[in-house]
Amino acid sequence: MGAITTPLSVKAIIGVLTVDPNLLPTVYTELTHRLGPIDYTSELMPFTSTAYYETEMGPDIQRQFISFEKLIDAGTLAEMKLFTNSVEQIFAIKKSEGDARRVNLDAGYVCLAKLVLASTKDHAHRIYLSDGIYAEITLRFYRKTFQPWEWSYPDYRLPTYIAIFNHIRELYRKQLDNAEIS
Repeated sequence: MGAITTPLSVKAIIGVLTVDPNLLPTVYTELTHRLGPIDYTSELMPFTSTAYYETEMGPDIQRQFISFEKLIDAGTLAEMKLFTNSVEQIFAIKKSEGDARRVNLDAGYVCLAKLVLASTKDHAHRIYLSDGIYAEITLRFYRKTFQPWEWSYPDYRLPTYIAIFNHIRELYRKQLDNAEIS
């Protein structure tokens, strides 16, 4: 029988999609009420990997990644996804044919070995967590960098994104190192 150990806390991240970057300061204030201070914000980047969100959000979607200073328990990923879904609804435009999100928030976390994203959609490579939320190991850290899997989203395979996640992982590693010193 294996010994049960307490896993390390992980670094919460959110991938943000929007056509209205002016909303982001208000959205980020809402997120920090629950997740704590933001310690990293990437540049805004054009989101051109798919047209999937254009019907709902419109053209010229921008992508940004943020991470949070406060480390979290990986077991709270489903709660985090439910929270980010509620924040999306706060900023959604109410329409007769259904709500249209002005911001899409992809909740996840980085640890030393992987990037995990939460999803409301089941698939062969996803594991059910709770409350209708699934987890996906989107990237693995291998040979000193994040590497995609065959199922990784096309944009998460981009060198620009990989560099962002490597940077966030380094922030996380330094947090762990500092915690050991304390």
